[in-house]
Amino acid sequence: MSENSKIEWTDHTFNPWEGCQKVGPGCDHCYAETRNARFAGGQAINWGPGAPRRRTSDANWRKPLAWNAAHDKFYAEHGRRQQVFCASLADVFDNAVPREWRDELWRLIEQTPNLDWLLLTKRIGNVGNMLPIPFDFERVYPHVWIGATIVNQAEADRDIPKLIEVPARVRFLSMEPLLGPVNLTQIMRRSADGDWTYCDDVLRGFRAHKCGGHTSPENAVDWVIVGGESGPGARPMHPDWASALRDQCASAGVPFLFKQWGEWFGAGQDGAYDQDSVELNASDAPVRVGKKAAGRLLDGVLHDGFPEVNP
Repeated sequence: MSENSKIEWTDHTFNPWEGCQKVGPGCDHCYAETRNARFAGGQAINWGPGAPRRRTSDANWRKPLAWNAAHDKFYAEHGRRQQVFCASLADVFDNAVPREWRDELWRLIEQTPNLDWLLLTKRIGNVGNMLPIPFDFERVYPHVWIGATIVNQAEADRDIPKLIEVPARVRFLSMEPLLGPVNLTQIMRRSADGDWTYCDDVLRGFRAHKCGGHTSPENAVDWVIVGGESGPGARPMHPDWASALRDQCASAGVPFLFKQWGEWFGAGQDGAYDQDSVELNASDAPVRVGKKAAGRLLDGVLHDGFPEVNP
């Protein structure tokens, strides 16, 4: 899918600024922090509490305008709109980012209606307070997709209800690195009065009812991306975790994209790795073979599901 990005689920990446702060277990081995340190002489000067964020160049900010202008040519060739993953080296909804930068980003997004902007955040609770006022997803920003990073069940229970409250045209989950099993069919949360919990099927439709209530006709989450961890210190992902999410999405008719296994290859896994070179039994620990060798096949199938959005 990539046009100007190596990320499997987008055409372009655009970073209006660089820098962030770790906020959860998925951030433990942040590739963007490592990259920041590499280009800053060994210290990640734009990472951590109190660290300044670095705004990127004016030339970089002009790139989305060029992509937007090339819409007709791209659509004629690919039959779809271009996707832009915004802030792969930062977080749009980071508290430490100057408000003026974010306001400028919203103006750029409004000026590029031919692009679908994918805003993925680890701070989904900040979204409502960091949108321009007034903010109209339907009329002015229908090309803005909002995603939440979810790495385990605790984050799913805490953050998916916050994502569902955002009335974006497309809401999605990036479950990378997936660090444990996640059940998206029952997201439990405390009710406003604290007396009982909600039982939510976020794939078939958010339901603010006691368990057993009816579901809404539309999916509350429109897309699920799953992937294992890569890079130094990467943690293995169990095949059952990925398979379960694939099956949940298939049952609900939600597009599912399996991005990668990560660095590890183990029993019950498919990939480019030559299984004949090592004998793996179900009880064996996974072997570190590298991201490319581990591949992207889940039960022998390449899963590249993507939401269908009208132009």
